[in-house]
Formats: sequence, C-alpha cells, structure tokens
Amino acid sequence: MKKISIIIIIFSIIGCSSQESLNVESANEQGILLLDNGTEPQGLDPHIVTGVTEHKIIIALFEGLTMQNPKGEGIIPGAAESWTISSNGKELLFKIRDDAVWSNGDPLTADDFVYSWKRILTPALGSKYPDMLYAVKNAEDYNKGLINNFNLVGVEAPDEKVLKVTLRTKTPFFLKQLAHYATYPVHPNTIEKFGGISNRDSQWTRPDNIISNGPFILSEWSINKVIKVNKNDKYWDSDNLKLNGIHFFPIDNESTADRYYRSGKTHNLNIIQTEKISKYKNEYPNEFKLEKYFGTYYYRINTDIEPLNDVKVRKALSLAIDRQIIVDRVTKGGQKPAYSFTPPSENYYDPPTYLPFDPSLARKLLADAGFPDGNGFPEFELLYNTNEGHQKIAQAIQQFWLKELGIKVTLTNVDWKVYLDRQSQGEFEITRAGWIGDYVDPNSFLDMMVTDRGNNMTGWSNSEYDEYLMKAAYSESEKDRITYFTEAEKILMDELPIIPIYTYTRVYMLKEEVKGWFPNMLDTHPYQFISLED
Repeated sequence: MKKISIIIIIFSIIGCSSQESLNVESANEQGILLLDNGTEPQGLDPHIVTGVTEHKIIIALFEGLTMQNPKGEGIIPGAAESWTISSNGKELLFKIRDDAVWSNGDPLTADDFVYSWKRILTPALGSKYPDMLYAVKNAEDYNKGLINNFNLVGVEAPDEKVLKVTLRTKTPFFLKQLAHYATYPVHPNTIEKFGGISNRDSQWTRPDNIISNGPFILSEWSINKVIKVNKNDKYWDSDNLKLNGIHFFPIDNESTADRYYRSGKTHNLNIIQTEKISKYKNEYPNEFKLEKYFGTYYYRINTDIEPLNDVKVRKALSLAIDRQIIVDRVTKGGQKPAYSFTPPSENYYDPPTYLPFDPSLARKLLADAGFPDGNGFPEFELLYNTNEGHQKIAQAIQQFWLKELGIKVTLTNVDWKVYLDRQSQGEFEITRAGWIGDYVDPNSFLDMMVTDRGNNMTGWSNSEYDEYLMKAAYSESEKDRITYFTEAEKILMDELPIIPIYTYTRVYMLKEEVKGWFPNMLDTHPYQFISLED
C-alpha cells in the first residue's frame, strides 16, 4: 500500500493537471456529467480495489460479460452479446461481441477473460475479491494454492470470441456476479508491460498507460481534484452514447459537496447533510432522492486482540447501542435499525435475528467478562474515515458506550486510503464499515464473513458458519438456501465479529436534466444509458 501511495503521488505530479472548471450549464452543452464521487479512490485496478467510490469510476472504463440492468436487479448483456447455459446449469458459453475491442483497437477476446480471471485468482496479487469467481470449477483451490495448474480451472477459450465457463455446481447468482467489476477483463499486454500478473504496485492505470474496454477512457487523474473520462469512440456501442465525458470530483467533506452542488459545479450531491434533508426535500422535490439501498452500516471488530476477543464483550458493546436513536436523531435519512447483517429485501429472505437495546444485560455481560461498570476496561480506538456523517455516528456510539458501560473510546479520523490500509493490515480495534451488496442475494453479505475471505478482516472464523454458506451458495433448492442462510446469520449475530448499526438508504440530490438515472437497490447507474437534457 505504501508503494501504491508513492506511485499515486508521482502520478499527480507528472499527470494532467487541467484547471478547467465547468458549471452544469456549460457541461450540459458539452455533454459532460459532473459527479460528486465522495472521496479520492484507492485506485482504478478492478482486481484490487473494493469500494463504492472506485466502482463508480471503473464501470465507466471497463465492461464485463454482463452489466447491471439500470432499471432493476437483473442483468443485461455487456461485452458478451449472448450466452447459453447447459441443462444441468454447470456449463456456460458466452459469445463475446465481434465489435468489442480495447481502447487501443485490439480485439477483446475470450483469452483476455481467461488471463484476467487467472490474474484475480493469483494468490500473489492479494485481491480482496477472488471469491467472486469461486463458483467456477477449481477457482477457489487455485486461489488458495491447493492447485498450481490454471488449466484445471473451469474457464477456457475454445474460440477467439467464445468463453466457456464450467461451474462447480449450478449457481443461481453467477450471472449477477459477472456484472461486478472484480470479474472485468484487463488488457493482458498492458499488465505484462507494467510488472506482470501479480504486481499490485503497477502503473498501468495511469492515463498515459491504461487501456480499457468500457464506454469511456481515462484522460486525466489529478489527485484530490478530479478524474476525467472521455467518450471511447472504439466502444462497441459508441454511436448510442449520449455523454461525451464524465468528471468525478473526490469531495469527502459534506459541506464542500453541498456548496459544489448549490453553486452548479456538480450534477449531484452524493450525501445530503442530515440537517438539510428536510429543507431539500420540501424545497427541491424534483431533485431530492430517497431510495432503497441494499446495504448495511456496521462496526468491524478485531477479534484477535483482548478484550475484544471475548464474545461477552462484543455482545455488551452491541446491546449498549440504541439503534433507533441513531437513525432518528443522527442519520435522519429514512434508515432502519439493523438487527442483522443482511438487510431485509423484497425477495425471499428476511433475516431472522434481533439485536435489542438492553443496557442492563450489556452491563451484566461486561461484568461477567471481568469489567464491572467498565472498571479495568482498556481505552480503545474507534477508527473511521473522513466524513461528517461517520463522525456523528461515532460520537453518538462513543457516548452510548461511556454512559451505559463506563467504557472510554478514542475517535480517530483518517483519510480513505489510510482507512483502507489500516483495515487491510489489521491495524485497528474497532472500525466503522459499510457493505453494499454486489448483487441482490444474501450470499453477497454472508459470504464475506467466511474464514479468510479478503473482506472479512476481523480475524473471526467459525467452521459451522462456513459450512452453511458453502451449502447455501450452491444449493438448487430455494427453501434449503433460506434454511442455510438463516442458520448462518444466527451464528454471526450470536458471535458478533461485526456490529450492525443500520440499513442504508440513498439520500441524495440530482439535477433534473440528468436522464436515464433510475433508482435501484444497488445504486448502479451504467453511464451508457445516461444523457443530459435541458
């Protein structure tokens, strides 16, 4: 991570540094979307990054076999124009578009996907998302070093434009996973030119180096200022693209973001300050958006350190939080208290667990753990990244723990990259976290907490939990899947390596001239369908 930071600093010095500043009026005329993107991205390598901030940029630059339906939860063709599935559901053939090419003109081939999937599954790369391909035959064994021959993994190229995928078993959500950026292709020659398949510190994502296959190409990356992408004229559907470019602004200060939006410097306001939600809802009803969002805000606990390795302590911390007060008085955006990790959905699975506010029981458990009234409990750090909303929540929970348990907590605010780095290295005690489903299925949440998953990062492991998730992921029976997910969720909420706080909503502002931007549970908006109209 330190090396990545150095590369980025160099990049900001020698890369483009245009001072051009558009307002929405001039941007509308030029067909350029101005987006408040929340914070500076960790990077743009689809096989390394993990965040929503990064996702919003990567889907402009790259395209997978499938893409998210902008109007709903389903998927539509992307780089693959069609696919067939065998009668047993285990073999899939993807027909890659004949006119799909890379931004340098090279044809996009099935071998590019084979190479790219080998890359994300290569253990030395250290991807946090290899499990997005674990449904593929032998993919998990290759990623874990149990086999060394990638030819044994169920992906091959029988033809230049045909990709054959063999699954370990029928997997209901696999096509949805292929819409996620972790499965996107990267340009093999470029990867090899800049350090090879396992190099995490590569400079291949710099504007002068990057070759991509999506609707836009990277033209500028000025650190902490703007990332600009331009229309890719070589994209297979470029004739139907309505936007000529997108400018992504990394604005992690809510007040600054608000000023940008009100002064016409962005088409959206990514997060509305809580104290302004009511005002904007009433005064700008056509711009105000409050939408369902398949995500959970939670606290991640390092279970490898004392006394947080004691489940009684973790339960006490959870029981001392009044989640209803958090959503009523702090977030104020229609969020719901989270009583499970998986958010309730309109589909078949409704999480069965409940996490009450019970200070009396919390104090008893803390006393049973050896800390009556908090006496002797070491002061610990609560880590969060720069954002006014995260700070307000942290302050509220800090007060709950002090008032109800006698526990003192130090709040530590760091920028996005430091926040990610410290979590990845296990250099935290408790840290705020959020998880947005990669696809609408309980597996997208619960699988993250399986032993040694890249995004687990708690040190927690439970073999019974792992077994339930394995059975659920590959069960063909919907009834059985519900049973397995239910049992797994109960284990997770009983041992609490994470503490759910609330389920997300999307509360934001969007200029009326932005068309083709549809509400959906994943808040995914493919730019191929967006236009600017006065």
